[in-house]
Amino acid sequence: MEILGIDVGGTGIKGAIVNVETGKLTSNRRRIPTPNPATPEAVAETIQKIITHFKWKGPVGCGFPTPLQHGTCLSGGNLHKDFKNLKIDVFFKAKTGNDFTIVNDADAAGLSEVAFGAGKNVNGVVIMVTLGTGIGSALFLDGKLLPNTEFGHVLHKSGCVFEKYAANSIRIEENLSRKQWGKRLHKYFKHINLILSPDLIIVGGGSSKKFSKFEAQINIKTPIVPAIAENDAGIIGAALAVKQGLK
Repeated sequence: MEILGIDVGGTGIKGAIVNVETGKLTSNRRRIPTPNPATPEAVAETIQKIITHFKWKGPVGCGFPTPLQHGTCLSGGNLHKDFKNLKIDVFFKAKTGNDFTIVNDADAAGLSEVAFGAGKNVNGVVIMVTLGTGIGSALFLDGKLLPNTEFGHVLHKSGCVFEKYAANSIRIEENLSRKQWGKRLHKYFKHINLILSPDLIIVGGGSSKKFSKFEAQINIKTPIVPAIAENDAGIIGAALAVKQGLK
């Protein structure tokens, strides 16, 4: 069974056709830079280009980088304020003609890793943390998703949310070394470990490919590992969300 998965990010929108039985991409990825400004119309146009590239006529799974509830954006996230309160599954269908299943991008990445990757067959509490433009999270109990968590928005002692202190975009903005950034991530994961007591933490997003460059700075008792699918996890999980009928 093949489904088109699309992962919308702060810097790029990428898609591929996914075999949702195996979790493998059956096409090359197509990536287009995220438009600036990333208005709903501009993002929909970019998604249409990906759909057209694959000549895709069926349902589409889409991982989206905003807080969501049943396909409705609760804020504009790191994209654009006009996404707030927009029911984007309906909006994208109107623009493209395809049916859409919309899930939070970190939830999508987590679905992939629990089904096919580092979280497969792991019981108990598993949390996926994606490090990119922001910090996303996906929480699982015995393999079942508890959707729409936003653990990037827990507060740092300075009073700001942690994603404004330790996201990969902050590392780039402040020109932090991987070691300096790793120390910030240690504080974040130590806090997450305290409030959730997870059995496993999976690191996803683009930074998962560089995990070895900062993992030594993170010193917590809970096992912490990179996503096996690395930056493809969001695409795979978005497609999987269609198969699972998530809303």
